[in-house]
Amino acid sequence: MEKRTFDIRYIFPNFFTALSAFLGVISVLASIKGNFDKAAWLIFISLILDGLDGRVARLTNATSKFGVEFDSLADIVAFGVAPAILLYQAIGHQYGKFGSLVTALFVVFGAIRLARFNVMAPNSEPSVFIGVPIPTAAVFVTGWVLLYRKYALDSITLLIMLMALGVAFLMVSNVRYPSFKKIDLQKSHVFKILILMIFIVALLFLYPAEFVTLIVTLYVVVGIVRAGYYLMTKKIRYNSGKSFSKDKN
Repeated sequence: MEKRTFDIRYIFPNFFTALSAFLGVISVLASIKGNFDKAAWLIFISLILDGLDGRVARLTNATSKFGVEFDSLADIVAFGVAPAILLYQAIGHQYGKFGSLVTALFVVFGAIRLARFNVMAPNSEPSVFIGVPIPTAAVFVTGWVLLYRKYALDSITLLIMLMALGVAFLMVSNVRYPSFKKIDLQKSHVFKILILMIFIVALLFLYPAEFVTLIVTLYVVVGIVRAGYYLMTKKIRYNSGKSFSKDKN
């Protein structure tokens, strides 16, 4: 019988995944205690760790089925439960059953999004996501909670709840969103990319919550606009085809 050997390579990506889930739980506890800013930034740190685990696994050639399943379970905690509880504790509790409904649907649809992604991943296009990724939805909700607290946006709390409900539905939609996981960086563009990265870091330093929320909101809106444009052009082509057929007859 062949003896299994311990491979330390698999420790590092799974450690980042475990740490992401751990910070998600701490974020939930912070939200329950009313430390909303702390809870929000813990979710953002979880996002960074989530990005690291996959890249470390690919760099060390340590991808595994266990790692994929563990990553999904960690994501539902860090990007499903944590932002949902943050939203409910900061805003949603004001709206009674509606607030509870939005909170629950965000978690449930996030879980469905992760399950669908795992099933479709082998056959999906590497350049697009089908539906809003759950980390993006989490950052969207978290960012708006931060802006609500920073600028006392009490007049738009219902709008924030409706946007959270909308992004929950977008997670299980067929709206396509661009994926930036496999970007082909050419040497001729390195200088431009370096300047852009410095500019982004500067904006993050000056306006972290505002910049992140703006970028994620634009990303969500662009997907909706693209889907609307596609449906509109498809309908126009269909009507044009019908008109052509009638004229021909």
